[in-house]
Amino acid sequence: MALSHLRTLCGLALVAATAIAAPAFGQTVEEFYSDKDVTMIVSAPAGTLTDTIVRQFAQYYVKHIPGQPDAIVLNVAGAGGMVAAASLQSKQDNDGSVIGFLQRNNLYVPLLDPSQNAFDPREVTWLGSLDKVYYAMVAMTRSGVTTADDLFDKPLVIGATGFANENRTMPALVNDYLGGQIKIIPGYSGRGEVYLAMERGEVDGWASTVDGLFQGEPVNMLADGTMKVLLNLGWVSHPAFPDVPNLTPYVTDPDVKALLDFFLLPLQAGRPFAVPNGVPQDRVDALRAAFDATMADPEFLAAMKAKNYGVDPISGAEVEQIIETLWSTPEVQLETARQVVTPQG
Repeated sequence: MALSHLRTLCGLALVAATAIAAPAFGQTVEEFYSDKDVTMIVSAPAGTLTDTIVRQFAQYYVKHIPGQPDAIVLNVAGAGGMVAAASLQSKQDNDGSVIGFLQRNNLYVPLLDPSQNAFDPREVTWLGSLDKVYYAMVAMTRSGVTTADDLFDKPLVIGATGFANENRTMPALVNDYLGGQIKIIPGYSGRGEVYLAMERGEVDGWASTVDGLFQGEPVNMLADGTMKVLLNLGWVSHPAFPDVPNLTPYVTDPDVKALLDFFLLPLQAGRPFAVPNGVPQDRVDALRAAFDATMADPEFLAAMKAKNYGVDPISGAEVEQIIETLWSTPEVQLETARQVVTPQG
């Protein structure tokens, strides 16, 4: 079946509705998919950057799946992606007709929050990740905080979204373990609201994804000098900002490095996707091969580049290795990590 359209469905009721048909065996991969739609569950609301990227990817991905099925994009947002993740693991067909585009925090949140035990990332089959994610501290130049060293010597008020979101936890780690002087105000609804707060003078910066600095108003703010990139929040400087320092010279304690590694490692699987366990191996192989082909598709790469969307993939096996490393973290280190993502007092 040639790709004719992308159909969009929303709502938790539809999650259950997709999980009713029994797997069909005794078919070739092409025969199976020529008579099937592929439901792509997106663990983010419609209209978000993640949703937009998945829809872009879906148009090209299904062309490389034998049988060229149609794609149905289903938004299942909630609990930082954990609603979609738990549904993928336990409620969806395991015949290869349902794919979940999850969130990188789903790889470790169950380790830190016992209430999120409905999902275990070791109990699904990973197909890959579309991109790696990198963070950087940015600040308005009016704040007087204009270098990485200033973060440790001068106060800076920044905005953040959720308490456990990376845009709060990363600067919190800089404060708690490296001596940063950053006052973090969480609770903003999203990236756009943080930038409005920066323009209004409520806050003077935040921890942004590097990709996000090439979308919308931040492009102008960096170009006209009203905002600066101060610190790459990783062990190497991003190629877009090679002259901006990274964390390496500021971290000398091996225990602190190990803690930072725990939070930085999942960023290497920035946009991971999976199928339920139990999908026939030939279909898993076909879906992984289709991913590889899409990542090399000149039309897909050109479409992503035109919108400044990053493409820096890793394989399903590499995602699984990241998960294995995270889930081998000693309990004493996990307890410290829990304190980072949990409000104290």
